[in-house]
Amino acid sequence: MVRPGSCLARRQVLAATGAGAGLLALAACTEDRNAVDSPQPGVVLLSVNELEVGQAKVVTTSDGVEVAVVREGEQEVRAFSAICTHQGCTVRAEEEDLHCPCHGSTFALTDGSVISGPAEEPLPEFPVEIQDGNVVTQ
Repeated sequence: MVRPGSCLARRQVLAATGAGAGLLALAACTEDRNAVDSPQPGVVLLSVNELEVGQAKVVTTSDGVEVAVVREGEQEVRAFSAICTHQGCTVRAEEEDLHCPCHGSTFALTDGSVISGPAEEPLPEFPVEIQDGNVVTQ
Protein backbone atom coordinates (compact mmCIF):
# COMPACT_ATOMS: atom_id res chain seq x y z
CA MET A 1 0.00 0.00 0.00
CA VAL A 2 1.29 3.47 -0.89
CA ARG A 3 0.67 6.30 1.56
CA PRO A 4 -0.04 9.80 0.27
CA GLY A 5 3.19 11.75 -0.17
CA SER A 6 5.42 8.67 -0.26
CA CYS A 7 7.27 7.08 -3.16
CA LEU A 8 6.85 3.55 -4.39
CA ALA A 9 9.59 1.18 -3.35
CA ARG A 10 11.62 -0.39 -6.16
CA ARG A 11 10.21 -3.79 -5.29
CA GLN A 12 6.64 -2.46 -5.61
CA VAL A 13 7.41 -0.94 -9.02
CA LEU A 14 8.99 -4.18 -10.27
CA ALA A 15 6.09 -6.25 -8.96
CA ALA A 16 3.52 -3.96 -10.57
CA THR A 17 5.41 -3.87 -13.87
CA GLY A 18 5.91 -7.63 -13.91
CA ALA A 19 2.23 -8.27 -13.24
CA GLY A 20 1.21 -5.90 -16.02
CA ALA A 21 3.62 -7.46 -18.49
CA GLY A 22 2.42 -10.91 -17.47
CA LEU A 23 -1.21 -9.94 -18.13
CA LEU A 24 -0.29 -8.52 -21.53
CA ALA A 25 1.61 -11.68 -22.44
CA LEU A 26 -1.32 -13.83 -21.27
CA ALA A 27 -3.76 -11.75 -23.32
CA ALA A 28 -1.55 -12.08 -26.38
CA CYS A 29 -1.36 -15.86 -25.97
CA THR A 30 -5.11 -16.14 -25.61
CA GLU A 31 -5.70 -14.12 -28.78
CA ASP A 32 -3.18 -16.19 -30.77
CA ARG A 33 -4.66 -19.46 -29.56
CA ASN A 34 -8.14 -18.47 -30.72
CA ALA A 35 -6.97 -17.27 -34.14
CA VAL A 36 -7.70 -19.85 -36.83
CA ASP A 37 -6.05 -20.07 -40.21
CA SER A 38 -8.49 -20.76 -43.03
CA PRO A 39 -7.58 -22.74 -46.13
CA GLN A 40 -7.55 -20.84 -49.41
CA PRO A 41 -10.55 -21.35 -51.73
CA GLY A 42 -10.14 -24.05 -54.36
CA VAL A 43 -7.81 -26.30 -52.34
CA VAL A 44 -8.37 -30.04 -52.82
CA LEU A 45 -8.39 -31.58 -49.34
CA LEU A 46 -8.83 -35.23 -50.36
CA SER A 47 -10.74 -37.56 -52.62
CA VAL A 48 -14.25 -38.15 -51.31
CA ASN A 49 -13.59 -41.89 -51.78
CA GLU A 50 -10.98 -41.75 -49.00
CA LEU A 51 -13.80 -41.44 -46.47
CA GLU A 52 -16.67 -43.79 -45.67
CA VAL A 53 -19.99 -42.18 -44.76
CA GLY A 54 -19.82 -41.17 -41.08
CA GLN A 55 -16.02 -41.08 -41.05
CA ALA A 56 -13.61 -38.17 -40.57
CA LYS A 57 -10.01 -37.58 -41.52
CA VAL A 58 -7.58 -34.82 -40.54
CA VAL A 59 -5.53 -33.42 -43.43
CA THR A 60 -2.95 -30.65 -43.74
CA THR A 61 -3.09 -28.30 -46.73
CA SER A 62 0.06 -27.35 -48.63
CA ASP A 63 0.13 -24.06 -46.73
CA GLY A 64 -0.06 -25.82 -43.35
CA VAL A 65 -3.74 -25.43 -42.42
CA GLU A 66 -5.01 -28.47 -40.51
CA VAL A 67 -8.55 -29.44 -41.48
CA ALA A 68 -10.89 -32.17 -40.23
CA VAL A 69 -13.03 -33.42 -43.14
CA VAL A 70 -16.24 -35.31 -42.32
CA ARG A 71 -18.33 -37.30 -44.79
CA GLU A 72 -21.95 -37.10 -43.66
CA GLY A 73 -23.56 -38.76 -46.68
CA GLU A 74 -22.81 -39.98 -50.17
CA GLN A 75 -22.61 -36.39 -51.47
CA GLU A 76 -22.42 -34.50 -48.16
CA VAL A 77 -19.18 -33.34 -46.58
CA ARG A 78 -18.22 -30.80 -43.94
CA ALA A 79 -14.89 -29.44 -42.79
CA PHE A 80 -13.74 -27.95 -39.51
CA SER A 81 -10.53 -26.50 -38.16
CA ALA A 82 -8.54 -29.38 -36.69
CA ILE A 83 -7.08 -27.04 -34.06
CA CYS A 84 -8.58 -27.53 -30.60
CA THR A 85 -10.17 -24.35 -29.28
CA HIS A 86 -8.80 -25.05 -25.79
CA GLN A 87 -5.03 -24.82 -26.24
CA GLY A 88 -4.35 -25.22 -29.94
CA CYS A 89 -3.44 -28.91 -30.22
CA THR A 90 -4.39 -30.83 -33.35
CA VAL A 91 -7.45 -33.03 -32.90
CA ARG A 92 -7.58 -36.62 -34.10
CA ALA A 93 -10.41 -38.18 -36.05
CA GLU A 94 -11.89 -41.10 -34.14
CA GLU A 95 -14.82 -43.38 -34.89
CA GLU A 96 -17.50 -41.23 -33.31
CA ASP A 97 -15.92 -37.82 -32.72
CA LEU A 98 -12.90 -35.56 -33.00
CA HIS A 99 -10.64 -35.94 -29.97
CA CYS A 100 -7.89 -33.66 -28.65
CA PRO A 101 -5.00 -35.77 -27.34
CA CYS A 102 -3.59 -32.95 -25.19
CA HIS A 103 -6.35 -32.38 -22.63
CA GLY A 104 -9.18 -34.70 -23.68
CA SER A 105 -11.71 -32.37 -25.31
CA THR A 106 -14.06 -34.07 -27.75
CA PHE A 107 -16.01 -32.48 -30.60
CA ALA A 108 -19.02 -33.73 -32.58
CA LEU A 109 -18.41 -34.91 -36.15
CA THR A 110 -21.76 -33.46 -37.23
CA ASP A 111 -21.17 -29.80 -36.34
CA GLY A 112 -17.85 -29.38 -34.47
CA SER A 113 -19.64 -28.64 -31.20
CA VAL A 114 -18.03 -29.46 -27.86
CA ILE A 115 -19.09 -32.83 -26.46
CA SER A 116 -16.78 -32.61 -23.46
CA GLY A 117 -14.21 -30.06 -22.32
CA PRO A 118 -12.07 -28.43 -21.20
CA ALA A 119 -12.68 -26.72 -24.58
CA GLU A 120 -15.66 -24.38 -24.41
CA GLU A 121 -15.86 -23.21 -28.05
CA PRO A 122 -16.78 -25.37 -31.08
CA LEU A 123 -14.36 -26.03 -33.91
CA PRO A 124 -14.79 -23.37 -36.62
CA GLU A 125 -16.33 -24.70 -39.83
CA PHE A 126 -14.85 -24.15 -43.29
CA PRO A 127 -17.07 -24.19 -46.39
CA VAL A 128 -16.36 -27.14 -48.70
CA GLU A 129 -18.03 -28.95 -51.58
CA ILE A 130 -17.52 -32.03 -53.70
CA GLN A 131 -16.09 -31.27 -57.15
CA ASP A 132 -15.05 -33.99 -59.58
CA GLY A 133 -14.88 -36.55 -56.74
CA ASN A 134 -12.74 -34.34 -54.49
CA VAL A 135 -13.50 -32.36 -51.33
CA VAL A 136 -12.59 -28.78 -52.23
CA THR A 137 -12.58 -25.61 -50.12
CA GLN A 138 -14.86 -22.76 -51.20
